[in-house]
Amino acid sequence: MTSILPRRRVVFPGLIDWLDNPWLFGERNAMRLEENVTKDAYVLRAELPGFDPDEHIHITAEAGMLTITAEREAGPEEPEHSEFRYGTFCRSVSLPERADTAKITARYVNGILEVTVPIEQPSKPVEIKVGKG
Repeated sequence: MTSILPRRRVVFPGLIDWLDNPWLFGERNAMRLEENVTKDAYVLRAELPGFDPDEHIHITAEAGMLTITAEREAGPEEPEHSEFRYGTFCRSVSLPERADTAKITARYVNGILEVTVPIEQPSKPVEIKVGKG
C-alpha cells in the first residue's frame, strides 16, 4: 500500500528520538489541563483522548493535592512510525482552600475528563452573649 504523503527516511533515527526526549526540553507527555474556580467549585478539565476511564484513569485527592494518572499501553505490534505516546501520564494540582474532597465528582466525555471539586462556603461568625454572674 502506498502512503498519500511520502515519508523521508531519517539517516539518524536515534538522534531524532534523543531530541524528542522529555528530559531535554521538558515534559512532553503531560496531559493538557483547563482550570476554572468559582465561589462554589473548582473545575479541572484534562485532555485524555482514547483512554478507558474505568480501567486507565485514576484520580486521588490527598493533602491538598488532586492527582490524575492515566495509563496507555502500546499495542502488540510495533508500528514503523508512531507519534502516539505510551506509558503513564500524571498531573498533580493544588486544591483551593476549603475544597470538599469527600464530594468530588468526575466524568469522562469525548476524551475530556472533567473533575469538579466543591468548595465549602466559609462559616459566618456567630456572636456569643456573655451572661452576668
